[in-house]
Amino acid sequence: MQRVSVSTMLSDLPSLNSELFNMPEPAKLRPAEASTHAPRFLLLYGSLRERSYSKLLTLEAARLLEAMGGEVRVFDPQGLPLPDGAPDSHPKVIELRELAQWAEGMVWTSPERHGAMTGIMKAQIDWIPLSVGAVRPTQGKTLAVMEVSGGSQSFNAVNQMRILGRWMRMITIPNQSSVAKAFMEFDDAGRMKPSAYYDRVVDVMEELMKFTLLTRDVSPYLVDRYSERKETAEELSKRVNQRAI
Repeated sequence: MQRVSVSTMLSDLPSLNSELFNMPEPAKLRPAEASTHAPRFLLLYGSLRERSYSKLLTLEAARLLEAMGGEVRVFDPQGLPLPDGAPDSHPKVIELRELAQWAEGMVWTSPERHGAMTGIMKAQIDWIPLSVGAVRPTQGKTLAVMEVSGGSQSFNAVNQMRILGRWMRMITIPNQSSVAKAFMEFDDAGRMKPSAYYDRVVDVMEELMKFTLLTRDVSPYLVDRYSERKETAEELSKRVNQRAI
């Protein structure tokens, strides 16, 4: 098979701006210096009940991530206003946004209510902006999704959260957890009983940790996009070529 040069291939792409087109470089996927700090995780849950099974499952996930060497923060949604129901200077909104910027990975855990994630879960995600100035708080960060159900096993909530994770430009790991009849899976002290459901939670946290370690130092390169480089170049050109400021 005859090898075609890069310049020849680019000449056959008339719609492409060759100056902004970058060939993927395997070397850039291997950081020159790996981070040594503990991987940082933000965990969100979607219920305010006193005995909240999504919270209990979240706390089990937190213990596992800490046992694997992670640094974990669990956000308490109590007191968080509805989106647009308060200014973004509200203390709970500021807390949530600062944690989102701090984290390198996240876990979202929601009950399934009326076949969907809860409004409490969605409100937290809606308060996390897609961009703050030039910073995208969630882009390139890892995400694991889990849900609890009062009845038979379902995947409606985790499927919805996957869509949101993609919209927030996150790296949503393949594995996930859905705990059916959650009221039967925790003891009186709120600890999860040994079961296949618990084993799956361990699997999910292991996978989240591995994906976070694999991607956290190269996430800016992973999410570097031709379309955004092109847009930035066009904006710069317009600004530089202004006749008057």
